[in-house]
Amino acid sequence: MTMTNSAPDDVQAYRAVERIYHSYLTGLILHLSSRAGATRAAEIVFRMFRRQQATHFVASLKKLGLDGLPHAVASAQYNYLANQVGGVKVEYVYESDKKAWIRYPPPRWLWHGTAICGIPSEVSRGMLRGWHGNNGVVLGNPRLGFVCTGQTVDGQPGLEGYYREYDHELAPEERLQFSPGERCPPFRPELAPRLPETHWPESRLRKALRNYAMDYITSILPEMMAVLGPAEGGHMGGLAARLIGMHTFDDVAAMLGGVDRGVAGFASAFTRLLRGQGDDAEMHLEGDTAIVRQTTWRLMSGREQMSPAIFDAWNELWLGAALAHDRFMRVTLVSRRDAGDSVWAWEFRQGH
Repeated sequence: MTMTNSAPDDVQAYRAVERIYHSYLTGLILHLSSRAGATRAAEIVFRMFRRQQATHFVASLKKLGLDGLPHAVASAQYNYLANQVGGVKVEYVYESDKKAWIRYPPPRWLWHGTAICGIPSEVSRGMLRGWHGNNGVVLGNPRLGFVCTGQTVDGQPGLEGYYREYDHELAPEERLQFSPGERCPPFRPELAPRLPETHWPESRLRKALRNYAMDYITSILPEMMAVLGPAEGGHMGGLAARLIGMHTFDDVAAMLGGVDRGVAGFASAFTRLLRGQGDDAEMHLEGDTAIVRQTTWRLMSGREQMSPAIFDAWNELWLGAALAHDRFMRVTLVSRRDAGDSVWAWEFRQGH
């Protein structure tokens, strides 16, 4: 029996993949904060958002039609519109051409659920240093900075602040400032910018949400290895992945409409998830053994020079899920493309 790549859009799998990667991002940052310490966790979050900005910001400004706006306004509108695509709760308030607010009210997408209680203040500031405080540099405007007026992790009712264009050039340490005595004005949705009025079918919407969550993992895993080294980074990234794989499996199985018992049931679900994240995958079943082969790895596409520890950490998501499905099932990685093989392949056998 062979399961091939002929199925149409699998909206259930898109939802499940989004859940896995969203949870992995949050769990990974919690894991780093508690095991590696707040300082190193903040550095990794800073580098992740700086990488995200370098990859997306300028091109997306043009795509959204914001590149002709005053820089403070364009920056705030970008945060508002781009995060909406990812399903993030966000508000925008225009004050002047040189001052525009952005606010992320609770519940925070990034720190969903009870995770908000475990995020140190400096980790939240790492995000602001990585992106918001660097917009002026990217836009070639040394007068543009960001002022944070509240952080949810500190007990304020949302992460908020404003982009401001000053009348003088800012020193590097002035690009991100904190002013907790100020408060964002009320949000008026009718005055906020809007995405183009197009109807997105469910499959396209779910793909966008999936991509948003996956993109963070694409950015954070290489930065973990850079800060912690492949040994420590791989270990911590892998353990967090295994925990997330185990603890999201019931929800993921429900999103998929159920997962049948045994080797075939798990291998079939695993193949759906690999395809659901945009990869070419197929399953071949012979008796009580299943082989799942994957020929692409969309998550890290185009990143040829990277540590094998990144794949090893990511792979623990599925090993954790397998443990939750059947802790006696044996899972063996029998080939890996990043080691010169033609495919990545996993073998699933029933244990005793």
